[in-house]
Amino acid sequence: MTTPPEIPGAKHIHSGKVRDLYELASGELLMVASDRQSAFDWVLETPIPDKGKVLTAMSLWWFEVLDVPNHILSTDVPAEVAGRAVICEKLAMFPVECVARGYLSGSGLLDYNATGSVCGIPLKPGLVEGSRLEEPIFTPATKAEFGEHDENVSYDAVVATVGAETAAALRDTTLDIYARAHGMAADRGIILADTKFEFGARADGTIVLADEVLTPDSSRFWPAEQWEPGKPQPSLDKQIIRDWLQFESGWDRKSGEAPPPLSDEVVERTRAAYINAYEQLTGRTFTA
Repeated sequence: MTTPPEIPGAKHIHSGKVRDLYELASGELLMVASDRQSAFDWVLETPIPDKGKVLTAMSLWWFEVLDVPNHILSTDVPAEVAGRAVICEKLAMFPVECVARGYLSGSGLLDYNATGSVCGIPLKPGLVEGSRLEEPIFTPATKAEFGEHDENVSYDAVVATVGAETAAALRDTTLDIYARAHGMAADRGIILADTKFEFGARADGTIVLADEVLTPDSSRFWPAEQWEPGKPQPSLDKQIIRDWLQFESGWDRKSGEAPPPLSDEVVERTRAAYINAYEQLTGRTFTA
């Protein structure tokens, strides 16, 4: 499923890179995870079969085991989107991507190599790809519009956007959830290198975890037994696609041209990685 389906009784109000949002007659929201795949701020031509179902199942599992207010109201969804949708609260969403990093990779590594810091947080010298940080850090990013690029920002920029009290709550909650999830993943043989969360506020001011949580789209998952700092890590996430686009496909990221269709091999390898991450973390068997 890649295009927003027609759903009786539901009004389509927004589509992001992966998710489609509907408003129900009750005023609640129906959030549908498609099989669309994004990378480098492009929605790719090639979907990943069953991806939306994997992301939904994994998010629901994490919402179950994390003791934190979340936006889920029900999984009793229309048949057209069974297994890939949830009914959720309307929230005032904070315009911040709340990122926690326990290891150095991705844009954090690029930032570190250029400045010795990540989002203005100085780190010790000599770190390399895959290095574990002395303690996890909060490295927020702007929440860009569809088609635009999220940009890493400083904590002070978050304070300027949402205020000091809310910024501190977002930072502390992000790092607390990351620490607990990292421990749970480690018990299951997976390193949670980094992840991003989105939060919103209820009318009474309660901060609520929303959108997806701790999925292969929003996190870096590495097989623990293969972790070796100093080189790119084997992954159970969409880094498989990023690597193929950058190093094998012949696509020039700076060209302004859309990425090419994914190869069948990359599609199958990505689907398998997502399912493996789900099954290894949850102990459950994925059924399409």
